[in-house]
Amino acid sequence: MTKMLLAAAAAIMLLPSASFAETLTFPSDAPVAQITIPDAWEPEETESGIQATSDDSAIYLSIDVADEKSTDKVIDDAVEFLESNGVKIDASTQKQSEDTFNGMKMANFDWSGTDKDGPASIGLSLVSPKPGKLLVITYWGTKGEQEKHGKELMAIINSLKSAGK
Repeated sequence: MTKMLLAAAAAIMLLPSASFAETLTFPSDAPVAQITIPDAWEPEETESGIQATSDDSAIYLSIDVADEKSTDKVIDDAVEFLESNGVKIDASTQKQSEDTFNGMKMANFDWSGTDKDGPASIGLSLVSPKPGKLLVITYWGTKGEQEKHGKELMAIINSLKSAGK
């Protein structure tokens, strides 16, 4: 997922003027990160972060904030969420990678699997926006449909930044 995201970074400059929402800073009560998501993805704040779905439902993306003590629980919750939505992960396809973007370290875990629409790409990424905090990014996309959103997804991921101190 990350290599695709980083490879498309240059293409973002070619995006036509998209209708983007204002930058979302989350969580509202104690901001840790900020991101810009197109209005059409209907971004919304959740109990532990934000979530959004592409306008054709081909991609689901959520970012949950965890501290060092709750990271395992947040990851378990993300996997349970995927399972409760009919997403089946094929553990034998796991790939791991590490990157740094916008000054933040990122560890990625990517799998193939299935959902109600057929073959799917699934990803969990851990990003450290500041000491003691992690962002758990959950991604799931329908293969054959998610590719249509490559530029939008790149713009979203590249807009993710630490909210500051």
